[in-house]
Amino acid sequence: MSTSPRTSPGSRRPSLGARLAALFTGVSAVTALLVAAPAAHAADTPLRDLAAAKGKAIGTAVTGSKLTGTYGELAGREFNWLTPGNAMKWGSVEPSRGTFDWTEADQIVDFAEAHDQDVRGHTLVWHSQNPSWLDNGTWTPAQLRRLMTDHIALEVGRYKGRLAAWDVVNEPFNEDGTFRPTLWYNGLGADYIAQALTAARAADPAAKLYINDYNVEGVNAKSTALYNLVKDLKARGVPIDGVGLQAHLILGQVPSTFQQNIQRFADLGLDVAVTELDIRMQTPATDAKLAQQRTEYEAVFKACVAVSRCTGVTVWGFTDSDSWIPDTFPGEGAATPYDANYRPKPAYYGIVTALGGTVTEPPPPTGCSAAYSVQSQWNTGFTGYVTISCAAGSSLSSWRANWTFGAGQRISTAWNAVCTQTGATVSCSNASWNGSVPSGGSVMFGFNASWSGSNPVPTVTLG
Repeated sequence: MSTSPRTSPGSRRPSLGARLAALFTGVSAVTALLVAAPAAHAADTPLRDLAAAKGKAIGTAVTGSKLTGTYGELAGREFNWLTPGNAMKWGSVEPSRGTFDWTEADQIVDFAEAHDQDVRGHTLVWHSQNPSWLDNGTWTPAQLRRLMTDHIALEVGRYKGRLAAWDVVNEPFNEDGTFRPTLWYNGLGADYIAQALTAARAADPAAKLYINDYNVEGVNAKSTALYNLVKDLKARGVPIDGVGLQAHLILGQVPSTFQQNIQRFADLGLDVAVTELDIRMQTPATDAKLAQQRTEYEAVFKACVAVSRCTGVTVWGFTDSDSWIPDTFPGEGAATPYDANYRPKPAYYGIVTALGGTVTEPPPPTGCSAAYSVQSQWNTGFTGYVTISCAAGSSLSSWRANWTFGAGQRISTAWNAVCTQTGATVSCSNASWNGSVPSGGSVMFGFNASWSGSNPVPTVTLG
């Protein structure tokens, strides 16, 4: 991946004590904001066990600094694969030439080993999120090839025997199936892909090597270009084990040829992984949209289950509070299986169903309620959101949300609501244009606030 805009979108492990010591060294205090894990489905079979029973992996992209509290508990319990969202990209590990930062990448690998999870390395050769010294340099083809192969040898070699797979080359194609004109293609031609794969195999012969791209989920010009490329690579004896279909999808636009496309790559003798699944919608989310999203998550997982060489599905972040979608596609979101408060959404139950599990779903909510979440947090401040939702059969013509901060937090600005704070008590009422909350609908307002020491999540009431 991918944080770039889209048009459619064992036995080798060290001792547990050593792993835990590495995991918890330097964990940031900011994760104190996370609330306790939701108990509603804690007795259900974890997704990773359901997937394993089907011979599949289920993974999630993660941020290393968040792997504690509820976020860490869910990431460890529900998933058997982890992908570093950004921590292994070239710009992250070598921001200045010859100066390296492996802190977050190591943290994720240590966490995975402590939780009996595999890691998918992401990503080695890409046109985006490179260090500026690389993108802005003037290189001869020989210099560029050496930079690429040395980077692969260093990073793959660092984690040799610890990572199960690598996205070696990321997003090599344009939408029409032509090669994307990148630093790598322009400098080395199309054979940069074979060179990268060969270097990765030399650095770790046991790791599975993938080419990863987006908008290749169905049969189309771009996926056919990828198909022809990997077919040629295999014929030439270039090391290639699989393809990654990112699957950044839009509600209502899951390709009808998804399973067919997985099967044609499998028929080449390749593994196929769904590597970055999310299904975004126009916000606010409604019951109808969430129900459709459930159906579509279920369909994607069923397509993978149906093809023996589909190794599994990774979601690109498992909670809406950690999703890249709202920042990249304004007005869209709600793309993951958990809401911003770590509660399973209908999509979660769709995954369970596709993996052959059963769940006791919570009863439908009645009336209207408010949910508080922290979207982002820094040294002295944070951004929070409150969502006012009404279940089917209930509605509001106006609203007021009230809560009491527990650690001296102070609101400085608010939007889409009028907020006042007296001591620790906060009261926010609707703006002139958003007092109406329809049956099955919701509205949201946000605020910036200061904090110090801890940032516990308060309970919000309507009144």
